[in-house]
Amino acid sequence: MTEEYISKFEETLRKGIFAVTAEVSSPDAPSPTTLIKRAKMLAPYCDALNITDSPSANPHISSLAASAILVDNDMEPIMGISCRDRNRIAMQADILGANALGIKNMLCLTGDGVSSGDHPESKAVFDLDSTNLISIASGMAKNGEFHSGRKLESAPKLFLGGATNPFVPPFEFRPHMLLKKHRAGAHFFQSQYCFEIEPLKSFMDDVLTLTDGNPPPILVGVGPLPSARTARWMRKNVPGVVIPDTIIDAIDSKSREDQPKLGLEIAIKLVDSIKQVPGVAGIHIMAYKWEGAVKDIVEGNSLRQNIIAGR
Repeated sequence: MTEEYISKFEETLRKGIFAVTAEVSSPDAPSPTTLIKRAKMLAPYCDALNITDSPSANPHISSLAASAILVDNDMEPIMGISCRDRNRIAMQADILGANALGIKNMLCLTGDGVSSGDHPESKAVFDLDSTNLISIASGMAKNGEFHSGRKLESAPKLFLGGATNPFVPPFEFRPHMLLKKHRAGAHFFQSQYCFEIEPLKSFMDDVLTLTDGNPPPILVGVGPLPSARTARWMRKNVPGVVIPDTIIDAIDSKSREDQPKLGLEIAIKLVDSIKQVPGVAGIHIMAYKWEGAVKDIVEGNSLRQNIIAGR
């Protein structure tokens, strides 16, 4: 009997193929042209494309609308959905609406605080956190009912994701927090940027121990640093990002013209190390407005054939 999968992305992960996802830089425009252009640059090198939900509390095109545009153009989106801007009523409505438009992969996030964005006077909602959201979405899919208990006319088909960050304290609790989300209904995980291998190894060792060697799929976040200045800005302003001084100093030692090349080389080498860590299911590339770097990272680690196999 042929196994049925909710999405192509789920099929890739279930088959144990080392997966690649990447973030699409969401445009600040109502036209789909820029979005489609950026996504098409990434799609040949990825198993799925993440559409963010106003990251760092800065508004961009709706993640639901952008994900639907990708579906209409035969691409595989992972729709981000954040608890910051909606209550549970709105989020359940968006989950149904997204699924009706063919969106099946969803990454459930608590969301960054409004103070980190360009509308700090906004009122944050945070009716739920990401674990609650995962639980509610899972209940809609598995039990065919809203959080209130009211029955759905038909249940959505969802492949749910959660975020994890092994690179910030409390380190010893991070594996337990991941597994709490997994028990709530998360099928896969994507991590914050990885710039150091040892914390990742320690985290994965703990996850493997806690799951008797059968962890949920975890995709480790990576990204090229175009300059030392950008690296310092990210470390200061992007919540949860840890970049060692050694990496920033190495990039800073190069001329302005050569800094992007070294930043890309560091990312390629990191992926090579990440691939060797037991339990890692793939990588999640975040290259803001540097779509060409995704191709270089994938091809620099001979991952293109994995993506073709996953299709």
